[in-house]
Amino acid sequence: MQFVRDIHAAKLAAKQPVISFEFFPPKTDEGDRNLLEKTIPALLQLKPDFCSVTYGAGGSTRDKTLMIVDRIQREHRLTAMLHLTCVNSTREQLGEVVQQARALGINNILALRGDPVAGSNAEFVKTEGGFEYSYQLVTYLKQLGGFSIGTAGFPEGHVACKEGKYVDWQRLKNKIDCGADFVITQLFFDNTDFFQFRDHLTKLGVTVPIVPGIIPIMSAGQIKRFTALCGARLPAPLIQSLEKFGHDDTAATQFGIDYATQQCADLLRAGVPGLHMYTLNKAHSTTQIIKNLALA
Repeated sequence: MQFVRDIHAAKLAAKQPVISFEFFPPKTDEGDRNLLEKTIPALLQLKPDFCSVTYGAGGSTRDKTLMIVDRIQREHRLTAMLHLTCVNSTREQLGEVVQQARALGINNILALRGDPVAGSNAEFVKTEGGFEYSYQLVTYLKQLGGFSIGTAGFPEGHVACKEGKYVDWQRLKNKIDCGADFVITQLFFDNTDFFQFRDHLTKLGVTVPIVPGIIPIMSAGQIKRFTALCGARLPAPLIQSLEKFGHDDTAATQFGIDYATQQCADLLRAGVPGLHMYTLNKAHSTTQIIKNLALA
């Protein structure tokens, strides 16, 4: 399977954006079947460049995450990236996961600190013998060699960084210097936040791809819960539009498709290297957005 850094290099040379999709490990057998037998095959029709699979709170989905990444690569011949977090893991335990990944032919890892099991607003507690910060995990993976390493960026600043977004962005620059090949951002809804983030990093000397993470809104309640957890801002006009739909999730979903389409079109015009879609393990919204953008 390809390295994600090589996918970006090839697409940049071809003047085309990299399109990637993110999935999470379902909690039930039925969810597994829906993801592996319905959602992923449907989204493969769009010919994405790669996909990624998240790592549950505290590493709780380790085996299932590895299984899904492996099946995507073996059964669909699509490059898949493993998320890996520092939470509840010693250096040795992380080494075991990395060894398993290498044995399965997984070449790409998104290195994250990860949220505490109690949620992103809870206090992060370092595991004895483990890593406290994601730059340490990036450094560790770089020293091991053989992987293309991605990391997360936060256009509005990380919710846990009390010193403000500029300090957070400097730390991201330092993390990239430790060996990250590309950045995928947290979800956001105001492109101005992304452009300020990207331009500031560029001034700091960052040259790796900075890829916006996009989530399609499917209901007002859903997106309010997500943003409360991750600290992303919902612009007032967006909230006002969503409140008009009340409990009409069908109308909210269509609004979300239209909003994300416009957001992505603006980002692409501004020269972003790709789009990373948070699919929520559903095919419909992501499919419509990619088709609207004529990227299928």
